[in-house]
Amino acid sequence: MKRKILLHTCCAVCASACVERLRSEEIEPVLFFSNHNIAPKEEYDKRLESARILAKTWNIELIEDTYDHNSWLKAIEGYESEPERGLRCSRCFAYSLSRTAQYASSNGFDHFTTTLTVSPHKVSKTIFEIGKQYPGYEPWNFKKKDGFKRSNELSRELDLYRQSYCGCEFSLRDMRPE
Repeated sequence: MKRKILLHTCCAVCASACVERLRSEEIEPVLFFSNHNIAPKEEYDKRLESARILAKTWNIELIEDTYDHNSWLKAIEGYESEPERGLRCSRCFAYSLSRTAQYASSNGFDHFTTTLTVSPHKVSKTIFEIGKQYPGYEPWNFKKKDGFKRSNELSRELDLYRQSYCGCEFSLRDMRPE
């Protein structure tokens, strides 16, 4: 029997290469879609639907956390003007990883990790530092072995929705020209 791991899933595109890699290591991921940072709600819904498609196509269990953007806004309050990769992102990672750790602990998962480390736009070292404060966290660097490139290939093959920004309204704001 394969070992199971709870995989915090930011989106189906990133999850695709992470699932493939974990399975190649004889680990069976369970997707945990917990993304309170995503705004607007219509964007959240598109990403969730894409995660559902990935889960169904690849026969992966998908757990959907309840969306609560206001709770996330309170967690990053005071950091709204921080740039991408700044302290706002660190607080966001901590929020997501704490929810994942909480779910893992309450639902019989000994280990969890996150898809966030596949993105070249995220600093894996920061995610690892935050993650190590939670029991059961495994620091997988999914960027390795061309993870991001592979996620793009798989998203095209599977016709997954590919977003154009990280997820929060502040990352969307930062990518728009003034």
